[in-house]
Amino acid sequence: MPRIVVTSPSFSRHSTLRQELLAVFPEARFAPGEQVLNGQALLDHIADAEAVIVGLERIDEALLTAKPGLRLIAKYGVGLDNIDLDACERHNVAIGWTGGVNARSVSEMALCFMLGLTRNIFRTSTLLHQGIWHKRGGALLSGKTIGIIGIGHVGQDLIRLLAPFGCRLLGNDIADRSNFCRQHQVTLTSKEQLYAEADILSLHVPLTPETHHLIDKATLAQMKPGAFLINTSRGSVVKQSALQTALASGRLGGAALDVYETEPPTDLGFLQLENLVATPHIGGNAEEAVLAMGRSAISHLKTFYEL
Repeated sequence: MPRIVVTSPSFSRHSTLRQELLAVFPEARFAPGEQVLNGQALLDHIADAEAVIVGLERIDEALLTAKPGLRLIAKYGVGLDNIDLDACERHNVAIGWTGGVNARSVSEMALCFMLGLTRNIFRTSTLLHQGIWHKRGGALLSGKTIGIIGIGHVGQDLIRLLAPFGCRLLGNDIADRSNFCRQHQVTLTSKEQLYAEADILSLHVPLTPETHHLIDKATLAQMKPGAFLINTSRGSVVKQSALQTALASGRLGGAALDVYETEPPTDLGFLQLENLVATPHIGGNAEEAVLAMGRSAISHLKTFYEL
């Protein structure tokens, strides 16, 4: 029987995914707790596994060197920034991954942020919890100019969801998305024009050397005064200190983040900003998406072992 280990706490605590994995690999072992494993704890848990289902755990050269018996990394999720793909190739470790498996979950979250920010829902709800009747209804999302950087699985799905709102859509991507954009009335433009004209900027890019701190002091200064920033991609795409300054000064109307440079974030001064909406990296974790991501990982194991 193949030696299968799950390192993801989220997968490990999900009763349905546990049952479905054990039905195929009855000796599979699961993560021992709620924390993402790293360092020696991760090495100890992987032990002599041949295949690993990973979530946010880092798979790098050092780990692969220490675990020469690994043959497959099955990804529970869609982001690959925690996996050194070049190192996996050098060590002849296969990658099981399905792009876009949780796209609707993330795109709905981004749409929720857009509606909540424009209509002032988050702020007025927080105040009313404190007994403060702050009757300010914000503005309509309908007709606004929306800038979307990254028109992959999530970006495209968000564009489809926005269709009934009659927004002006600006897009930017390093890949050729011209056919999709023509079909969905998206104007491809430079980042500079997008920053200057968007009422709402939504980020849907992977974390790469090119996108690290894509949004920094300089880019924030280019954004339309009073605009909203939404990040449901990866935390380090936005330089947090620069965003904090822009929010505190009122340069931006507000921001909604589901991801952070350090997770979980610990800077309460940042998290308690009145014009910041902060959620704990749940964008891709709708129940349906969790099942889809887990079943995708199991499917890659079955394919690898020809079951």
